[in-house]
Amino acid sequence: MLDSKTKSVLLERIRTVVGSDHVTVNETDAILNAHDANPLSEAKIRAGESLPLADLIVFPASTEEVSKVLKLANELRVPVVPVGGGAGTCGGTLPVYGGIQLDLKRMDKVILIDNQSMLVQVQAGVVGIDLEEEVNRQGYTTGHTPTSLRASNVGGFIATRSGGSMSSLYGKIEDLTLGLEVVLADGSVIRCKAVPRHSVGPDLKQLFIGSEGTLCVITEATLRLFPLPKERRFRSMSFPDVHSGLEAIRLIFREGVLPSVVRLYDPEDTALHVSSHFDVEEGSCMLMLAFDGRAEKVAVEESIAAEICLKNGAKDYGEGPSRYWWEHRYDMYYPTKFATSGYSVGDTIDIVATYDKLENVYHEMKKAMEAHDAVVMSHFSHMYPNGGSIYMIFFVSKEDASSAWSAYKGIWDDGVAACLRMGGTMSHQHGVGTTRSTYTEAEWGSGFQVLRQIKEVLDPNGIMNPGKLGMGGRS
Repeated sequence: MLDSKTKSVLLERIRTVVGSDHVTVNETDAILNAHDANPLSEAKIRAGESLPLADLIVFPASTEEVSKVLKLANELRVPVVPVGGGAGTCGGTLPVYGGIQLDLKRMDKVILIDNQSMLVQVQAGVVGIDLEEEVNRQGYTTGHTPTSLRASNVGGFIATRSGGSMSSLYGKIEDLTLGLEVVLADGSVIRCKAVPRHSVGPDLKQLFIGSEGTLCVITEATLRLFPLPKERRFRSMSFPDVHSGLEAIRLIFREGVLPSVVRLYDPEDTALHVSSHFDVEEGSCMLMLAFDGRAEKVAVEESIAAEICLKNGAKDYGEGPSRYWWEHRYDMYYPTKFATSGYSVGDTIDIVATYDKLENVYHEMKKAMEAHDAVVMSHFSHMYPNGGSIYMIFFVSKEDASSAWSAYKGIWDDGVAACLRMGGTMSHQHGVGTTRSTYTEAEWGSGFQVLRQIKEVLDPNGIMNPGKLGMGGRS
């Protein structure tokens, strides 16, 4: 927290930048902004525990205002935490050292839709569903539809290297981002030109994508667009086990078929999320597929995929389960029926690995996490020609807060250790935040020192989202 003199000076000067109506020191506002969708933070709030609060919450309306706020913060060495929609699950926007939360919700303009180049230029604060509906009206899709689409924004997508539910076909946010505008800690504005690709040295925008506010504040982006598909077909296949389902997925991609949606649920996840609506055999694994494009293309891709699935022991469930998932994909993942007495917390460790390691990572993580008396269920989603991601979902309940938080940490520690030991990577799309911060150096290995050196050059005073990405606290 800031001392009263620094806070008073900062407040007075920031009011001249954004106006008195767009900066607040109200404790109620700070409490509301004190957490994102991080399950541990939410559980602690339910248990009556307090979280660190920002000293000021600032709502800039332009890149120029962001630049001026950062210059002031850098001069006074005040921490700055960028905030988007607050939908992150890893505590990336928690103000662990107080200071300024820079809330970008006022920067919500769709600046330009380029029909010739199929691009959209947009401010970072635009909420995902608003952007998608706007381009839908013009006959396009961004192809980026994470479950948080109604509560997250473009800047958050880019800052966390987000992946949407249709990433198998359309790509992840790093594939979709062609141009970028960011502001550095000293207020400098950097613009990465929007082009399909270049060979003029390294791609600087890829340094900022995924930086989670530790290197810059993202203010604007230019994204790819795709024509809305003429047709979207759904198909559902039930497999006797995880192995046969993964093999079918691998072979579908090997044939050059790129479904828009690929989701394989393990027996526990199938039992919870599919069996309650469809008559599925106990112990089976449901694969949900979708195919986008012209009718002729979709028909061929669906036929090839169905043939591969049936040859690998699948039972055909038609479109039912897949279409049902699609229509309810923005519903909460954790039904209220999971709530129990005592202190409860659930979370997801989303990992990624190549096909040669994916199944072993799944079994080893499941074993390590279940050793803490946790309920563990999983689904494989965001699949690609070379591998894919697993959502390792867990839930644990204890009789007191200390035991619950300890079990939660133990599940994360042992689950991530198993992932890294078996050759996986500890995050596919949820980012790092505070939850994964202590594991970042183990993930990066010797490359972590390069990341530290970049941070020291771009943010020598350590004001940008301190305590995230394994960077430690303020000096």
